[in-house]
Amino acid sequence: MPRTLLLDLDGTLVDTVPDLTACLNRLMAARRLPAFSHPEVAAMVGDGVAALVTRAFAAHQRQPDPADLDQFAADYAAHAAIDSKPFPGVLPVLSGLVDDGWQLAVCTNKPERPARALLDACGLLRLLCMVGGGDSFAARKPDPAHLLATLAQTGGSPDRALMLGDHRNDVIAARGAGLRSIFALWGYAAPGMETGATAVARDMTEAAAIARRLLP
Repeated sequence: MPRTLLLDLDGTLVDTVPDLTACLNRLMAARRLPAFSHPEVAAMVGDGVAALVTRAFAAHQRQPDPADLDQFAADYAAHAAIDSKPFPGVLPVLSGLVDDGWQLAVCTNKPERPARALLDACGLLRLLCMVGGGDSFAARKPDPAHLLATLAQTGGSPDRALMLGDHRNDVIAARGAGLRSIFALWGYAAPGMETGATAVARDMTEAAAIARRLLP
């Protein structure tokens, strides 16, 4: 059975906050609301597009309507890969894992279409055997069914798979799915979100070393 590494996207593989911020602030400007800084947007990332937009409007004591969500989704689908870049070491480290026989799959709450476009633009899509987006299945993180459905599409098994992510959703979903998890300390997580992870890593190189140790 091959070893499989399931990977979160935003805050783990790619720094997506620049494009998320730009799209969100275009929506805010259209609604005559104040803009957000990069750190403010980073703190709102992790539960999908609808949650991000809802949190942004809540910060201004407002509630979004379906048109707000549709406008953001359309804008982001067209502009997901303008200024977003992989974190340092991501491409060579993942290439090395593939060379060692690992299967790689992304499991993200981002909708599948912009996720694939972003991964392709960053040169990462070619390394993956599966992309499980937030709209790919009936469930999404922290529901473990999201991880298990993505893993099933790879032909992998929970006892030969690990989850790498920077959010508590990744840790919770992995635990529920019977997977061990590695927490990405370089991501967008608030302190304490790593609680419950099997291990923590400061960068992608360390994450790969931990993965190899957990699944030799």
